[in-house]
Amino acid sequence: MKPTDSIRFYAATDVGRVRDHNEDNFLVDKKLALFIVCDGMGGHAAGEVASAIAVRTVHEELKGSRDALSTYVGGGAVSLETDESPTVTPREVIALLEHAVQSACAKIHMEAQSDPAKRGMGTTLSAILILGHQGFIAHVGDSRIYLMRSGRVQQVTEDHTVFNELIKRGKLSREQIEKVAHKNAITRAVGVYERVEVDTLVIEVLPGDTFLLSSDGLAGYLQSADELREYLTLEGDASAKTLIKLANERGGKDNITAVIVKLGDEGAEDDTRAKRLRLKREVLARMPMFARLTEREMLRVMQIVEARTYAHDQCVIREGDKGDELFVVLSGQVRVMRGDATLSTLGPGENFGEMALIRSVPRSATVVAVGLAELITIRRSDFFEILRKEHEIAVKMLWQFLGVLAERLDTTSSELRTAREELSAEDITVDIFADVDDDSIDVASPERG
Repeated sequence: MKPTDSIRFYAATDVGRVRDHNEDNFLVDKKLALFIVCDGMGGHAAGEVASAIAVRTVHEELKGSRDALSTYVGGGAVSLETDESPTVTPREVIALLEHAVQSACAKIHMEAQSDPAKRGMGTTLSAILILGHQGFIAHVGDSRIYLMRSGRVQQVTEDHTVFNELIKRGKLSREQIEKVAHKNAITRAVGVYERVEVDTLVIEVLPGDTFLLSSDGLAGYLQSADELREYLTLEGDASAKTLIKLANERGGKDNITAVIVKLGDEGAEDDTRAKRLRLKREVLARMPMFARLTEREMLRVMQIVEARTYAHDQCVIREGDKGDELFVVLSGQVRVMRGDATLSTLGPGENFGEMALIRSVPRSATVVAVGLAELITIRRSDFFEILRKEHEIAVKMLWQFLGVLAERLDTTSSELRTAREELSAEDITVDIFADVDDDSIDVASPERG
């Protein structure tokens, strides 16, 4: 059963206690499984115009692609059971979503250019499109998307604000940043320019998952994501309305919008998929390269991971072939061989082929499955895409990768040093057998070959 087989949603918006009009807009299309929240900005109600254009345009663009989206199946990767490939890939779904946002951006910018009263108008945008077992997210600005899974709430989007940018750069303390003027100003918005950089994310979804899309009129009053747990467990319209009430009680200085999306029937769970998803996350987190990533950053990495199964004695990689993938054992075992000699056997959590992520060199060994084995892979092209788009993740991973290389270099140096010492060791065979007739000793020394 897919999470999209049963979707419940609750939405509410409010002008707040300070503003005289509401510049937020939201959209819910249960049939398309599309949910959007936009928070407009601009004088003379231009923000309301911008957010309305954004919601309408993204919706129209994706409705126009409904036939293509309907061909998307499963997780978008090769099915482990049937080897069936989807007509539309996750990358293509993300491209459709990003194109829809760029279309909205161009329309808003054009509208602003044609009317001086609307110059500079723009909007935030946070959208999630749920297909099969995956959620496709597009995000610009400081509206937010939260995910509650198994009672734990986390923010899955990143705020595009001056405050967050200063935090990431680490040059000022939080106390110093609090004193910065315009610290809450957004650094990206849809429509201010003809194009905008869109954050995209693909995450696996499970029955029982709950998403919250909110404008900053609500998110700005939260001390932590954990505060949302008691509200997101509520059923019915009370869940969204209670969040609106919370924001108003804490000041209501901005417009407030909350859209709650609950997947699967109430109390529904998919233990098998949940366990596999947790296992993938845990296996990746144990790898030194990903050890310092935050939860949101791990979600970004997990979207490029592909799972594959191998039968007993099936070859995974072959010595001498050039490769472009890192492999991590998820379940089962693999045997590492050079020639006919077995070098080692790797089990769950262990990895091989990591050098292929950064350079194209011949594989140094052959790896075959021992029994039925499931592996997860990361391609070099996908790895490089993260490095290009996610600078903070790139710095963390590359530093960790340097650590892995340094450790490997130390090990190699130690092995060479030991080998050198063994080769230069004094032959004391004759001293040990000093009382024995020399002719009776067969000494295999360097001098004797």
